[in-house]
Amino acid sequence: MELLKELVEAAAVPGREHRMRELVRERVASLVDEVRVDALGSVIAIRKPRPSKGKPAKQPTRVMLAAHMDQIGFLVKYVDERGFIRLNPVGGFDTRNLFARLVTVCPDLKDPAKDLPGVLNPAGKPIHIASDEDRKKVPDIEEFVVDLGLPGDEVRKQVKIGDMVVLRSALIEVGATAVSQCLDNRVACWIVLRALEQLEHHDCEVQAVFTVQEEVGLRGAGTAAYELQPDIGIAVDTTLCVDTPGVPNEQRVTEQGAGAGLTVMDSASIADVDVLDAFEQVAKKKKIKHQRSILARGGTDAGTMQRAGRGRRTMTLSCPTRYIHTVTEMVHLDDLYACRDLLAGYLEQV
Repeated sequence: MELLKELVEAAAVPGREHRMRELVRERVASLVDEVRVDALGSVIAIRKPRPSKGKPAKQPTRVMLAAHMDQIGFLVKYVDERGFIRLNPVGGFDTRNLFARLVTVCPDLKDPAKDLPGVLNPAGKPIHIASDEDRKKVPDIEEFVVDLGLPGDEVRKQVKIGDMVVLRSALIEVGATAVSQCLDNRVACWIVLRALEQLEHHDCEVQAVFTVQEEVGLRGAGTAAYELQPDIGIAVDTTLCVDTPGVPNEQRVTEQGAGAGLTVMDSASIADVDVLDAFEQVAKKKKIKHQRSILARGGTDAGTMQRAGRGRRTMTLSCPTRYIHTVTEMVHLDDLYACRDLLAGYLEQV
């Protein structure tokens, strides 16, 4: 879990993926033949065919893997005279999950040593003096403030509009699961890196792309796919796992511990049937736990990969995740390893 811990601790909201980019470049360099960064900031890592017998095909199948590096978070919108910070969200939040949270304000994208811890709470009266009507209200994002515990002048010296702010929560193991903020989508970065480590022989060209700005419109995958022109695009991401009390069975999407998720359809793309079947056949052959799923709302990088340039066949390999977009995102380790093994197995035979 040391790699996953490293990944979740690297703050990287859309447009501010600098820390994750450097970490990923360092981690992937020894696993591929070429690493570069595109104009939007995605890391593109190319691994040429490594066939087990003879020479590779003259025109190997190009398989693009897209794992987004960004996490939902905030940018500083305003600092008042007393030092309270107002925020602009970057990505989707359920404000019911934002009460009384610890956050990290990042004034310097390249130097975590300058990060500032803070407390996130909605403005207004505490419960002791709030009216019944006040207690029922769920605040909007605009009503939340960050308190750094510093004088206003000091905050204004250190913090500027546009600085990155992320929720603060360490990675811990709970039972047979890993729990933290931003497992969406650091687990996918982990899956791609570990699959590349595990992969020995393959006839395809692997284009591992760690994309930017997925949480605000699947942006990085589209520009990378337009440049690389892969034959097949595989998004690696998390998906809803709402097998929890209060949710009907038919709305579960995936079930925790039941294996890697093969996304048949979401609101951004429909999986190519042949690619879906190929993953399923590998899973059956290697006895890897897997499950099909449909996500009624939400999408992954497969959506823009599918349509970029001349288009291509795509699918999303999904890791089931409970409590997505909170500080207690939960992934079963069996599902995490199943995704790793299935991705490596698919690349071996494509």
